[in-house]
Amino acid sequence: MGLRMSESAKPYFAMVCLQFGYAGMNLVTKAVLDRGMSHYVLVSYRNAFATAAIAPFSFLSERKVRSKITFPIFMHIFVLALLGPVIDQNLYYIGLKLTSPTFSSAVSNIVPAITFILATLFRMEKVEMRKVRCQVKVVGTLVTLVGSILVILYKGPFINFSRSHLSTTTSLPLAGNYLKATAFLLVASLSWASFFILQIV
Repeated sequence: MGLRMSESAKPYFAMVCLQFGYAGMNLVTKAVLDRGMSHYVLVSYRNAFATAAIAPFSFLSERKVRSKITFPIFMHIFVLALLGPVIDQNLYYIGLKLTSPTFSSAVSNIVPAITFILATLFRMEKVEMRKVRCQVKVVGTLVTLVGSILVILYKGPFINFSRSHLSTTTSLPLAGNYLKATAFLLVASLSWASFFILQIV
């Protein structure tokens, strides 16, 4: 019984460790971007190092399998590369540079909700409200959406209820940054969610 529970808990433990990795990456990335590195260069380095790290494992595990690269498969790979490294990572890094790691991470938490919505629209996910599992998914999606909206509205000082001249002039640059950053982060989240959906197609 205990062994079965430990085996079933491994994926969840791996996901928690992955989130710690994302947190560390956000902090390091923010520091690098603030020191002047271009987000295009950072994305190139990130994917180059990832390729170098994964390529040996891929070669060893798939060396006996030779898949034919047809035109549909090539286009599938092309669109995945466009959604992931090109759109998602670049826009996310722009949003991260304009704001903070906390804000960027909070907004990107909307990705699971968008993924669930897209999966439902494309009929990859069946929503049966009579089942507790589906009810939990729907409630979790709503909580994620509301949480991301609250973070955006709270962190974005562009909603200015003060009429003082000093408050307006000092908050305008920050408001512009948060508006642009929020737009970039939301598009990046949509691209990331689409990346997950397209992998299943």
